[in-house]
Amino acid sequence: MVTPESLRVPLLPEAEMKEALLHPVGYDGMNEINTPAATPILQLSGVSKVFGGATVVNNVNLQIESGEIFTLLGPSGCGKTTTLRLVAGLETPDAGGILLQGRPMASPDRRINVPPHKRDMGMVFQSYAIWPHMTVFENVAYPLQARRVAASDVRERVYEALSLVSLTHLADRPGPLLSGGEQQRVALARALVYQPRLLLLDEPFSNLDARLRNQMRIELKLLQRKLNISVMMVTHDQSEALALSDRMAVMSNGRIEQIGTPLELYDKPANVTVRDFLGRVQKLSGKVDVTDEEAVTVVLNSGISISVRGRSQLTRGQPVSLAIRPEYISVLVEENASGENIVPGTIEALLFIGDHYEAQIRMADDQFLVLRLDRSAPWREGQELTLMLPPDRITLWPTNE
Repeated sequence: MVTPESLRVPLLPEAEMKEALLHPVGYDGMNEINTPAATPILQLSGVSKVFGGATVVNNVNLQIESGEIFTLLGPSGCGKTTTLRLVAGLETPDAGGILLQGRPMASPDRRINVPPHKRDMGMVFQSYAIWPHMTVFENVAYPLQARRVAASDVRERVYEALSLVSLTHLADRPGPLLSGGEQQRVALARALVYQPRLLLLDEPFSNLDARLRNQMRIELKLLQRKLNISVMMVTHDQSEALALSDRMAVMSNGRIEQIGTPLELYDKPANVTVRDFLGRVQKLSGKVDVTDEEAVTVVLNSGISISVRGRSQLTRGQPVSLAIRPEYISVLVEENASGENIVPGTIEALLFIGDHYEAQIRMADDQFLVLRLDRSAPWREGQELTLMLPPDRITLWPTNE
């Protein structure tokens, strides 16, 4: 049986990591290509990859524009890291094509497979790959020295890269004496030292604690904007993808489910896979009662009618799920509240998180919602309250989805 664990790609050996980080200077005039300004930095067309009879990347099509952060988001085993490795040249596609600013990097049909060190891409591995027998300076200098860049130029460029990540004061520190955040900065400097056209990031914050993770997200965003470099990032962290991406793609079972801006995917998911993976969603069950040109009326299992804005192809009597992001639900404490989409509930469990409470609220038909409550009010378990569900923030999904 094929499982996510069986498809997991092992960490690269040191020799392969070094190969992937070499400076691509002088590759067949590549750095002098005169491509139109509108040409995407990266294009994947019908890219597929099979391991042991299992298709882990299935007909992937996407493009990354100049100066944007593009994220592949999905659970473990969905094919996102393999897609990144295909772009980097660490794996070879079985079908499709990969273009870097219009130039073929991989095409099985044309027997093209440009090696990693000639793809003009910088890569930060999930493990950071900081070599322990080298100092910070030597780690960052390696891609330049391997390409026989003059020693005087190496020193200048290494210190420029270290300055970008605020690590010039640690240039002589051995790799084993670096913290997690410092290792990440060194890996970034090493990837940026030869000014690649595309920066590849594989789960760049997964080895950091929560506080440092938040700090490094901001630093990466500022650095990317300063350099105006294009970035392709892989992550399973939803908040990370939402916070950093200009555009993103949600992957599942080797396929891309939806591509768009974080706001588009969050508010207008194309299917339940995107809806349920990206952020939290609250769901209630019911049946369609009335449909017209402007709204759909759904009757919950409790008998309460809920209005949903917009036209729908759903038919009367059809079972549906009402989905809404929890932050759109208003909690009313006044008695006898009235208005559209008013639903009563009772706080069954109350958890103090610090800056807010998290409450499980039981509805009249024994369905549950989990909501964030402001800590300024004196909430208690067993307390009755009223919820208001904005009709323009609810989406309807047939229950078979």
